[in-house]
Amino acid sequence: MSGTTLEQFNYDNKIVKYFGVATLAWGLVGMLVGVIAATQLFLPEANLGNPYTTFGRIRPLHTNAVIFAFVGNAIFAGIYYSMPRLLKAPMWSKALSWINFWGWQLIILLAAITLPLGITTSKEYAELEWPIDILIALVWVAFGANMIGTLIKRREKHMYVAIWFYLASFVTVAVLHIFNSLALPVSFLKSYSAYAGVQDALVQWWYGHNAVAFFLTTPFLGLMYYYLPKAANRPVYSYKLSIIHFWSLIFLYIWAGPHHLLYTALPEWAQVLGVVFSVMLIAPSWGGMVNGLLTLRGAWDKVRVDPVLKFMVVAVTAYGMATFEGPMLSLKNVNAIAHYTDWIVAHVHIGGLGWNGFFTFAMLYWLWPRMWKTNLYSTKLATTHFWMGTLGIIFYALPMYVAALTQSLMWKEFSEAGRLAYPNFLETVIQIVPMYMLRAFGGLLYLSGAILMVYNLVKTAKQGSFQAEEADEAAALVPHKEEKGEFWHRAWERKPVFFTIMATVAILIGGAIEIIPTILVKSNVPTISSVQPYTPLELQGRDLYISHGCVGCHSQMIRPFRSETERYGEYSKAGEFVYDRPFLWGSKRTGPDLHRVGGKYPDSWHYHHMVDPRSMSPGSLMPPYPWMATNIMDHSDLPAKIRTLQKLGVPYPEGYDEQANGDLMVQAEQIVANLKSSGVEVMPESEIVALIAYLQRLGTDIKKTTASNP
Repeated sequence: MSGTTLEQFNYDNKIVKYFGVATLAWGLVGMLVGVIAATQLFLPEANLGNPYTTFGRIRPLHTNAVIFAFVGNAIFAGIYYSMPRLLKAPMWSKALSWINFWGWQLIILLAAITLPLGITTSKEYAELEWPIDILIALVWVAFGANMIGTLIKRREKHMYVAIWFYLASFVTVAVLHIFNSLALPVSFLKSYSAYAGVQDALVQWWYGHNAVAFFLTTPFLGLMYYYLPKAANRPVYSYKLSIIHFWSLIFLYIWAGPHHLLYTALPEWAQVLGVVFSVMLIAPSWGGMVNGLLTLRGAWDKVRVDPVLKFMVVAVTAYGMATFEGPMLSLKNVNAIAHYTDWIVAHVHIGGLGWNGFFTFAMLYWLWPRMWKTNLYSTKLATTHFWMGTLGIIFYALPMYVAALTQSLMWKEFSEAGRLAYPNFLETVIQIVPMYMLRAFGGLLYLSGAILMVYNLVKTAKQGSFQAEEADEAAALVPHKEEKGEFWHRAWERKPVFFTIMATVAILIGGAIEIIPTILVKSNVPTISSVQPYTPLELQGRDLYISHGCVGCHSQMIRPFRSETERYGEYSKAGEFVYDRPFLWGSKRTGPDLHRVGGKYPDSWHYHHMVDPRSMSPGSLMPPYPWMATNIMDHSDLPAKIRTLQKLGVPYPEGYDEQANGDLMVQAEQIVANLKSSGVEVMPESEIVALIAYLQRLGTDIKKTTASNP
């Protein structure tokens, strides 16, 4: 354009390099922990005989490492590279970029320390305690402020589709994180959720489902809209489709959380809403997949030779498969079979390994040669990585589907006499052990491929020279007047603040309609007069159960199916959970449901089962917890816990915090006496006594029908 002066500026590649290296490092750590956890499921000895490396403790470490450390750093790397180039402006503040980087690594480090120590809220994907939650919010706001500052300083008139997804992800994750993490602190590393029971379950899965949506999906769709056209050297297939895809996806996604709670004590209307919106989600999800794959029209010949495109094609296809499977799993008849089984684990990993993992690999293979101004060290190694990863996913997912169907059908099988064909839960677990072995092998293959990639990228960097600053030029943005006949969405794309507000409104509607009535309308959770708060010892035992991650293998939610009431006892009622902060319904049964375990076995059975599970259940996959018999539990925080729960509305008597420790010792002495009569000697302050008290309380508040197999 004649007469237009071009402004010179530089893109910062150094921050992208740092986030990229962090992605590689944490990726290997997260995947290694995953392989260890997978091995523990068929080899309990792999728990290594100490409290810090048991399955219940390292499973959340694995999920946090791969979601927030591996995928999180990849998102930041991808955005810090693509956003300045799409807006023709460097990131608004280098200081905020580095606060984002070091703050995020600090959060990950704190997670890696606290989770093995059992410092956890036990909420899926939100296990970190309140001081770390506050740090997450601050770092996330720094990231968002930097993004919005860059948008305001941009030289490009319109925001490209990738930016829409980045903005929606920032806003929604902030809303989800803040509302789900609301809690009242007891001490520096302990808090109780602001919500209890059914409400806590709904808020948690509104968060949990949408953490998957707005941390693992929408940022990656934004990255897809930038890196896929770049790698294929083709324009995005359809601009109009991207508009429909974006707005319908962010509006519909937020409603779907209750599909994680079908057949539970959640009100029926909330379950129905979750199902309806989950089924509708197929349309926008597949709209995104189609837009991605059709962008490759005319470039399929490149897919044969370019490993970057190979990874991208499988990633987008895996996204399509996972987003077909999600709505299918939310149908009640399918969910009745799949829930609590390994099907859900397989589903999550098709998305995690296929969509997030493969797209991250593709992006890093694309970025490294460009930032080091060289060619990829070895295309052959990258292709080998692709096939190792693909085989890893197949060896992971297929055995999990077989395991899920096998176990679910065994749970539901009745004999001709009308009794459960497999009354012992353990029979259904032993049957699928070979599948667990294959799954671990798949994970090992996937990890080995990732190690190959790290080697390839290190060699690529060594043969090139890193360009920390990349120069570019563009004309300054001229204030724009409304054009007559301008397409409405084009106008919105020029107004980042307005656009962000509209996206925020779109995501708030569904959450508000589901959550507010569940909390405010009392009839949603009918109370049961016989349900009383936990005694001090039971409360301590419950916190111990949470700390050891028992919820990772045991549910506390009996669904209203004959196969479950026969096996466990009376189905679970909403009013039974009013004092449960947090709720512990669980989402996977590697062991049996425990909601009616109270009074089912003597205290001595629980003692022996915790010290050596195989002595009570031959062939059990549960790790032994012998230290619980000797570890002395510190009850000094009990008065503070009682006061905190009183503030949250638990009806302990006034001044009860002062007599709680006395009541605790009375109940502990009773359990010690019971154990002594069975030939077991323990101290009343030992951890196992508190845990037994909690387990013996479970499900005893309402008169239960006797399960068919005591």
